[in-house]
Amino acid sequence: MSSKHYFPETAVNTLVPRALSALVAANPSLALIPSQRVVLNLTHSLSHVSLISGGGSGHEPAWSGYVGDGLLSAVACGDIFASPSMKQVLSAIAAVPSEKGTILLITNYTGDKLHFGLAAERAIERGLVGEGRCVVLPATDDVSIGRSRCEKVGRRGLAGNVITMKILGAAAVREYSFERCVEIGKAVNEQLVSIGSALDHCHVPGRQNHDEIGDDVCVIGAGIHNEPGAQKISPFPSVEDLISQLLTLICDQNDPERAFVKFNKNDDAVLLINNYGGLSNLELGALTKETLDQLETQWDIKPTKIYSGPFETSLNGPGFSISLCNLTLSAKESKTSVEELMDLLGAETKAPSWPEAIRVDDKWDMVMGDGDCGEAVKGVSEAILQILDNGGATSGSVLHLLHVITNAVDDMGGTLGAIFGILLAAFAVSLRHHQSTAKSDQLINVFAPALTQAVESLKQHTGARVGDRTVMDVLLPFSETLEKERDMGKAVNSAETAAEGTKELKPKFGRASYVGVGGDEQKLPDPGAWALMEMVKGMHDASK
Repeated sequence: MSSKHYFPETAVNTLVPRALSALVAANPSLALIPSQRVVLNLTHSLSHVSLISGGGSGHEPAWSGYVGDGLLSAVACGDIFASPSMKQVLSAIAAVPSEKGTILLITNYTGDKLHFGLAAERAIERGLVGEGRCVVLPATDDVSIGRSRCEKVGRRGLAGNVITMKILGAAAVREYSFERCVEIGKAVNEQLVSIGSALDHCHVPGRQNHDEIGDDVCVIGAGIHNEPGAQKISPFPSVEDLISQLLTLICDQNDPERAFVKFNKNDDAVLLINNYGGLSNLELGALTKETLDQLETQWDIKPTKIYSGPFETSLNGPGFSISLCNLTLSAKESKTSVEELMDLLGAETKAPSWPEAIRVDDKWDMVMGDGDCGEAVKGVSEAILQILDNGGATSGSVLHLLHVITNAVDDMGGTLGAIFGILLAAFAVSLRHHQSTAKSDQLINVFAPALTQAVESLKQHTGARVGDRTVMDVLLPFSETLEKERDMGKAVNSAETAAEGTKELKPKFGRASYVGVGGDEQKLPDPGAWALMEMVKGMHDASK
């Protein structure tokens, strides 16, 4: 590995201040206390639990890149691979006060535990936080060292800690109580396991000499501070063999030293593949794919959520780590639901380094079909919203609006897109006819018969009917109730009841009809039927 750096040895001490200044300059919602190297969120609220992290620098984007609404309130940054001082941490606590309490989220290293622990004591002593309202929550996800060797000091922290931070960050902005945040944080941390591997040590700027790992050697159990690792493998293993060994360390339930977290079939799990800083995105992607394949084939684990990228690096270290969190057990221990934890994990954050993602719920369709329903509905919904934002409804013509919406639906693709396309086209034709012959000015008396006629047209193109576990299970009762009652509220109620009822139905159409019955499909509604129910419900709510 190259030992060259842009900053000479004489300028190394300016690296951290310069990097933090650049981060703050690029993000107006952040501020820097230069003397203490503390980065804080300027929009932090007193009503939110304060979440503070930090540690040695060199792990960017951890932890300064995770400051912002929906994640951390502040961080204290030490020198490269060195814990921040007690005074730095105390400065961070004072900078982001909370009426509820303060949680210090750290990786489980001796220096961090001592400095953050002392800062917590001083904060209480000086009245910055109330008695019992400042706790240290160390991340202990590394499994490279077994139980017998880490009994006194506990396991090290690796990149799994960012999962805990993200969940708690969302909980804080939703004004969860201090006690609730602590409970959830502990539960998630206890269900986290991580293992790292490296090809070589990173090179620390300013150091003339550094250890090297041989060309034909791979390290298992590599930490993020150039630690030697738990095991060296030579000759160099294949990627398949390496991933197999790493997953055995975190998933094997029969290992008395490392079976820290139990994984059962159908448990919801989060997978995080972390780049130590020196791997290409291409290589990291291939490692992620191999990990996913082996999790499914060897361990019967299909992660519900996948992250891959540089979350907690080791400067330019050529290595990676695998973190796996059992959300099902986390939810059970914290007396919450998997859905709530997933919602917190996927919630929006303004932290600059958290990967932006729009959560799309395809899980129901993945169980029963090909997994594209959520993406399709999201796409057409965004297109329709854009039409409305661009003045698509300002003409006052329902027919014109239907025309532009139909064009958007035509791009939807998939079975659901075709059904909606046929229905809307037929509805437009029928509406034009009923509009010219209507004897009442009430829109419901025009829409109801027009929809009934459109549904009849749709029936010519599909044999699906009520009871077949399709979108028709909602469309038909909705249309019939609207025609009979001329009441949108009652029609929406019938749609909601019908959508719930699809949980008990056996699929008879589409790819879902080829899926075996007897598992999750009996607990989940048909995704297309549910999507239509949400649409008509949304239209009704908007019209109130």
